[in-house]
Amino acid sequence: MDFELPEEYQAFRDMVRRWVDNEAPKDWARSLEMDEHNYPFALWDKFAETGFHGVGISEDYEGQGGDVVMQMLLARELARTLGGLAWIWGITSFAGSKSIGLYGSPEQKAKFLPEIANGRLKAAIAFTEPAGGTDLLGAMATTAEKVDGGWVLNGEKIWSSSAHVADYLLVIARSDKTAEKKHHGLTLFWVPTSTEGVKITPLAKLGMRSMGSCSIHFDNAFVADDAVLGEPDKAWHILLPTLNNERIMVGAFCLGVIDGVLEDALDYMQQRKAFGGVIGRFQSLQHYVADIATMQKTTELMLHYCADKQSRGEQVGVEANMLKLIASENANKAADLGIQILGGMGYSAETDMQRYWRDSRLWRIGPITNEMVRNGIAESLGLPRSF
Repeated sequence: MDFELPEEYQAFRDMVRRWVDNEAPKDWARSLEMDEHNYPFALWDKFAETGFHGVGISEDYEGQGGDVVMQMLLARELARTLGGLAWIWGITSFAGSKSIGLYGSPEQKAKFLPEIANGRLKAAIAFTEPAGGTDLLGAMATTAEKVDGGWVLNGEKIWSSSAHVADYLLVIARSDKTAEKKHHGLTLFWVPTSTEGVKITPLAKLGMRSMGSCSIHFDNAFVADDAVLGEPDKAWHILLPTLNNERIMVGAFCLGVIDGVLEDALDYMQQRKAFGGVIGRFQSLQHYVADIATMQKTTELMLHYCADKQSRGEQVGVEANMLKLIASENANKAADLGIQILGGMGYSAETDMQRYWRDSRLWRIGPITNEMVRNGIAESLGLPRSF
């Protein structure tokens, strides 16, 4: 196995790193994140101007091209300074370009992919049910009833990030109430947020503040037949490859957070003085940064293994879950150690450690809890299903 990135990927990574340092530095990201009531349109527009929304979209649809490895390199570099704000790019990449690119019709691809690639369309994911959380299938109460010319949606979704500024929602709903199995009878919809009967309400939360998360109510919301993505009643089967991609993307974002934490911790330890010298000479703090660096490398190796495997079309479900597990726990632990290293300044809103901690804390819960990830890994090893 070759652990070195090809020159093309290295050049792309280095370009993004320079762009991030110049256009999205940490102090600017910190100011954006503190204003939880205003979506950072300026950040979205910068991504559009640079072409980042087109990464992973074919040049046939005005995109930049690139495979999952290139997407993960972009995600990592963005999260180094932006933390959870990197989801500004990631949500539409998953909900829009990845989903439509994989199972959209030719007409849907031609209509929507160029809009996404050029930053003219924002999307949000509307999967989670208020009563279900990780139990998406068992708690699916949002329904889609077939009528002449389309479907009528009723129900509620929650924790839909950026839905309040999105143009479209990627919605999963139960379209066949008689299906024998929970993962059968589900349909995927591409719903305009302007649809009558769709009500979006922002929610307050701990981290990723200015990006916004929302509850969504569907009250007899009619969508036309051309809003269906893929085959009706078969949504879960077609979604699985993109769910793996989402877990790999989370791993990349977490790795970027670890990069930012280590960068800030080393800088502080080499400047801050106490007890007659810089605090970088203290053995306990050296152990902390050694642990963070080790988390960084193990997460990096797992990320590249999963991204490379998926880019070659191989099954990566179990490994993607493992990556999501270790990456989210490593990132949150690294940020916690970073706060400890900085002491009171780590707790201060004037530095980024607290932001990294708050943002990475979510990834231990979503898009699937780490407890459920562990259940799935154990089941893949032949143990009985525990839920």
